Amino acid sequence: MDWSELEQHCQSCQKCPLSDTRHHVVFGEGNRSAEVMFIGEGPGENEDLQGRPFVGRAGQLLDDMLEVIDLDRSKVYIANIIKCRPPQNRDPLNTEQDACIGYLRNQVALIQPKIIVCLGRIAAMRLIREDYKISREHGQWVEKAGVQMTALFHPAAILRDPRRRPETFQDLKLIQKKIRAICEHTY
Repeated sequence: MDWSELEQHCQSCQKCPLSDTRHHVVFGEGNRSAEVMFIGEGPGENEDLQGRPFVGRAGQLLDDMLEVIDLDRSKVYIANIIKCRPPQNRDPLNTEQDACIGYLRNQVALIQPKIIVCLGRIAAMRLIREDYKISREHGQWVEKAGVQMTALFHPAAILRDPRRRPETFQDLKLIQKKIRAICEHTY
């Protein structure tokens, strides 16, 4: 499936009840040849209204986080586990994740990133390991299917608890170091 077919399928998806309440499918955006992907759990209200990932306050923080390591949205690809907003921004249910994960897998297959950064607990538990503990394991690297993977606290969690900023800064610097070590085109 190419990008156009994948996005068309995703835009018309009705595999779960979230399709009934969405304003927009939030497919993902960025460099489709990126060596680095950032993957969150699902769209919030602003994302649902605009059809773009990470555009609210958490998105502004993500942009600031990328800037800290000399990146911006043009150099990475940003997506979510699920493509439609859960009511009241609750955690996506497993059934919703199961219905949507194929779209993300296809995005990853098309991009073929060298690095995936999970943004938050939900993404890390789905992509790295079911029992992933973000508070203990953030910033640690795991290799899966030849892809280097790590997780950061979700930008929304950092906004709720600014005490997480120093450790997130350290994690970002480790990501920058890994990118410089294994990526050819990111910098």
